[in-house]
Amino acid sequence: METIEEKKLLLDANTRRLIREYVPQRDTLIALSDFFATLSDSTRIKILSALSISPMCVNDISVMLGINQTTVSHQLKNLRTIGAVDYRRQGKISFYHIKNKRILDVMLSAADCIG
Repeated sequence: METIEEKKLLLDANTRRLIREYVPQRDTLIALSDFFATLSDSTRIKILSALSISPMCVNDISVMLGINQTTVSHQLKNLRTIGAVDYRRQGKISFYHIKNKRILDVMLSAADCIG
C-alpha cells in the first residue's frame, strides 16, 4: 500500500517497486562502503597492480614499489580483510597473490570511467 508521501511522487509504481527491490539493504551498503574505502588508497592500488603481475613477498613489494615494509604489511592486512589478497607460505617467506580476480575487473572498470 502506498504511503501519503509515495502518492506525491512522480515515479510510477513499477519504478518505486524496482527501487525498493534493488537498492541494497543496510548490511550490503556497509560492506560495499568498506570495500570501496579499502580500494580508495593509492598505496593499496599500487600493491594490487603489482600483485596482478606476479605473486610477491613483502620485501619484494617494498623494494619494487618503494614503500616501507611496515606500510606494505599493514596495507596487505587491509587487502586481506576484504578478500582481495591472500598468501601462501614457502618456508619462512609468505608470498602474496590476488585472491579474487574480480578485484582487478573493478579496478579496470574504474580506470575506464576516469580515462
